[in-house]
Amino acid sequence: MPGTERKKVLFIDRDGVIVKEQQVDSYEKIEYIPHVFEALREISKKTDYLLVMVSNQDGVGTASFPFEEFSGPAERIFSTLQGEGIVFDNINIDLSMPEENLMTRKPGTAMIDSYRSEFYDMSSSFMIGDRLTDMMLARNMGCRGFLLAPSSLEVPSDLESVVALQSDSWLDIASYLLNDSTLSHRRAEIERRTKETEIALSVDLDGTGEGHITTAIGFFDHMLDQIVRHSRFDITGCVKGDLNVDMHHSVEDTALALGEAVLKALGDKRGIERYGFEVLPMDDTAATVAIDFSGRPELLWDVEFTMEYIGQFPSELVVHFFRSFASSAKCNLYMSATKAGNSHHTAEALFKAFARAMRKAVRRIPGDCRVASTKGVL
Repeated sequence: MPGTERKKVLFIDRDGVIVKEQQVDSYEKIEYIPHVFEALREISKKTDYLLVMVSNQDGVGTASFPFEEFSGPAERIFSTLQGEGIVFDNINIDLSMPEENLMTRKPGTAMIDSYRSEFYDMSSSFMIGDRLTDMMLARNMGCRGFLLAPSSLEVPSDLESVVALQSDSWLDIASYLLNDSTLSHRRAEIERRTKETEIALSVDLDGTGEGHITTAIGFFDHMLDQIVRHSRFDITGCVKGDLNVDMHHSVEDTALALGEAVLKALGDKRGIERYGFEVLPMDDTAATVAIDFSGRPELLWDVEFTMEYIGQFPSELVVHFFRSFASSAKCNLYMSATKAGNSHHTAEALFKAFARAMRKAVRRIPGDCRVASTKGVL
């Protein structure tokens, strides 16, 4: 209509998009997709999109899915979203079964046909879903779609023009809609092959602390688990090394691959804190770690181990791990620990403090797209 700005809409599926489970019939099954609150909150604050839910809920009200098992968890989900500042303009839920072939069921448009009026701008609107039927709905509505799914889900040729973005991360959707690269999901994969080791490793800086790196070196695996847990990075990796020769090559190359992956995931480092530090006590020792993702490798080390070996692991390889990481991640790393009678405690405190310092250093400052340097580059 002349003089009236048409409204843009984000049509959003629920199961597999906001919550993980495809059928939420109990409170225990409510588990939210990572970063959904963060992303939708930013989108709600910084854009003028209307949020409209469009969801198929197969057979609600039948013996296999009683209405009361659906309604309680559904109300909890929406009240939680509202508490996070995420308010839906409208909620549309189809309760039919697929074999009924009702037009209210996605990819049918009957539930949301009212948005195809002169008051709404469908060409600038999007459907966010985890299934190809969601992208079909987008096509039927004359809008485009965000396919919240891994790249392994193949998009047929007739839907390729509909899919504006395919990603399994809400952060990437927020980055697209807000045109802000500092919101994008920070991940990297590294493969490193030498005559001494074969390493495949992936790092997700915006993870939740899940994963495991296997090296076949028991104590070293235990230390790497500390990095995963306390950095809250998602890290998975497999290291095959010439352990018949020595542990040295496996430890060194794991550190080099991990540092390279972190550096790659950080990109141009816009918006990050850059600096991180931690003082971590553990029984008879306390470790102090400071890190600066400056682009310049340096390690300052003030640690003395009282034992030559921690179990079967040479204690000298602890410093070598961190020196190798600093080299490939191009960071300054400052590490010290009070002298302890138990070298296991000293090493573990150092790995934990290192991880927690990294977590602080890579944290992004909301709304800040600058590099944390007067030089303008790191």
